Amino acid sequence: MALFGGNEFNSLDDLFVNQIEDLYDAENRLTKALPKMADAAAASSLKQAFQSHLRETEGHVARLETIFREVKVDPKRETCEAMKGLISEGEEMISATGDSDVKDAALIAAAQRVEHYEISGYGTARTIAQRLGLTDVAALLQQTLEEEKAADQKLSTIAESSVNVRASGGRAATAGARA
Repeated sequence: MALFGGNEFNSLDDLFVNQIEDLYDAENRLTKALPKMADAAAASSLKQAFQSHLRETEGHVARLETIFREVKVDPKRETCEAMKGLISEGEEMISATGDSDVKDAALIAAAQRVEHYEISGYGTARTIAQRLGLTDVAALLQQTLEEEKAADQKLSTIAESSVNVRASGGRAATAGARA
């Protein structure tokens, strides 16, 4: 009897399928959230980043469908509770009121949480695929992983070069963390 759900893992293959089903659900959810984030953004560079990442995310969905075909499993979405929560937090930022520059900073913060989750998920799935000898699948997962890392870096650059500067009223940062 499973304590937290109905998953049963008897092999690394079972876990791999679960991981790609989770990513598939996460990416599909993100395709619905990114247009809302783009609409909510004030800075044109941030709007463009969200729109660009939407196109990439649609490609990630298609790439996952290729992976499902490669491992001979029908594409299925395993509800990604983490992405549901991250998108819910993002929706709080979308509906927030106040200074548009600070709101853009909040949108970036929410988006980077999503990117870090995806980076973790794709890194894990790629490593499992490598262990299973699924070289082509691992390469596809690595490609998506690199795109997620680049999206995160783009958001950091937008934040550090413009959005956070405007949000702080030009004050120099005295402390902060960066992944």
